[in-house]
Amino acid sequence: MTEHTRFGPAGVPPMFRLFGAKLPDVPRLLREEGLDAFEYQAVRWGQKPQMKQEDAEKLGAEARKNDVKLSLHGSYYVNLSGKKDVVETSKRRLIACATAADWMGAYVMVFHTGFYGRFEKSFAFKTCLDALKEVSTSMRSLGLKVKLGPETMGRKFQVGSLEEILTICEQVEGTQLVIDWSHLHAINQGTFKDTEDFRGVAEKVEQRLGTETLKSMHCHFSKIEFTSQGEKRHHTLDEKRYGPNFHMLAEVIADFQLHPTMICESPILDIDARKMRDTLKEVLENKQPKVEP
Repeated sequence: MTEHTRFGPAGVPPMFRLFGAKLPDVPRLLREEGLDAFEYQAVRWGQKPQMKQEDAEKLGAEARKNDVKLSLHGSYYVNLSGKKDVVETSKRRLIACATAADWMGAYVMVFHTGFYGRFEKSFAFKTCLDALKEVSTSMRSLGLKVKLGPETMGRKFQVGSLEEILTICEQVEGTQLVIDWSHLHAINQGTFKDTEDFRGVAEKVEQRLGTETLKSMHCHFSKIEFTSQGEKRHHTLDEKRYGPNFHMLAEVIADFQLHPTMICESPILDIDARKMRDTLKEVLENKQPKVEP
């Protein structure tokens, strides 16, 4: 697959379902819309893959045929910072999701790490980190090639600050950085006010994890509503009262010459994914040197 910024939806767009599309049809339909990424949603799975290997392989074959980059979002029912039995169950859920992700040829399995709960933050994070090291070891022993994608989170009670995710990526083998820009905006009470705010995150990632990791980030984006506790609800890109502004992020993508995979989580998945694609194209064109006639 070529290195360029890719855009796609988090899940099957509602219009596809309305017209009776099956899962293997999704890559072709996305390609017809000019999109080239897709994040399969396994967010309510249990401790075993809840799709047939044959179906996963069909999706993967169609994705390769249409040059659509696949990712998978793992189960929401994961808490790697909880009691021992909860952590063990969570690890099995992650392995189940990673197994199906590997079947379909997804490059990353995105997941939420857990909750602080009644534990001190430092203890909860260490518990999470140790559990992820065990998951990584188990995945290698099973021959799973998909990367673990711990995601930056949007609520204050969740493990997954930018600092925590960077540390996980530094210490756990086989990880892929996942930046949810909307979550960072929400948990920091509207942190992205201008391009420099986005640039600051990019510079921190590059300093900690290196240029190649920065260039190939897996990202989630939408406008977002938040409360004092963080994330409340995702919104469309046209809802001007909410942030963050994708044009600012597009400026940073262009300036740093990044090629992230951008997954849209707005209520109008493929429509806003196309708007983000077009915004980046416009930014890149405006940065081209003007040729005198």
